Amino acid sequence: MPVTATNLALGPGDLYTGTFGATEPTDADINTAPGVGWTTCGGTQDGVNLIVDQKYTALEVDQVVDVVGRRLTSREIQVETNLAELTLDNLKTTLNGGTVTNDAVNSTTAYELDYATSATQPGYYALLIDAFGPNSKRRRIVVRKTLSTDKVSFAYSKDKQSVYTVQFSAHYVSSSISPLRVVDDTSA
Repeated sequence: MPVTATNLALGPGDLYTGTFGATEPTDADINTAPGVGWTTCGGTQDGVNLIVDQKYTALEVDQVVDVVGRRLTSREIQVETNLAELTLDNLKTTLNGGTVTNDAVNSTTAYELDYATSATQPGYYALLIDAFGPNSKRRRIVVRKTLSTDKVSFAYSKDKQSVYTVQFSAHYVSSSISPLRVVDDTSA
């Protein structure tokens, strides 16, 4: 089987957050930072991983021993990473909101969790991953509606760097808008 070496990709991805519904950069802007409405999460550790877990249910009939076909019955899209920059804004993102306040008098910044009832509608985020695709050109991935859905942890250890571990899960947007868009730069 022949291999097309230019289709191989290697390199880090940059992660940005925006509010759900943030204006997405145009495809023509694939080689520039996303711009207004998008905030970088800074450095990451161990990569930015996009996972699409699809579940197909088999269609079966008594008259045939083989599975006749399958139908997509569930899909989970997730983005996992370790945020290496332990800012309070990144903590706010990993915990789906809260309040960051600056106190200029005391030269401090503080974070507090949201503490509303569990029935409160969460503040969804959009995620944007800028990475490398084929031909060492840019690939942009937009995950349009996400929440941090797994436990968030960060440890302080003598011999290990502290990071925020986070797992974002994508959600349905609408019948006319896909939850995920991937764009590759194919310019000459």
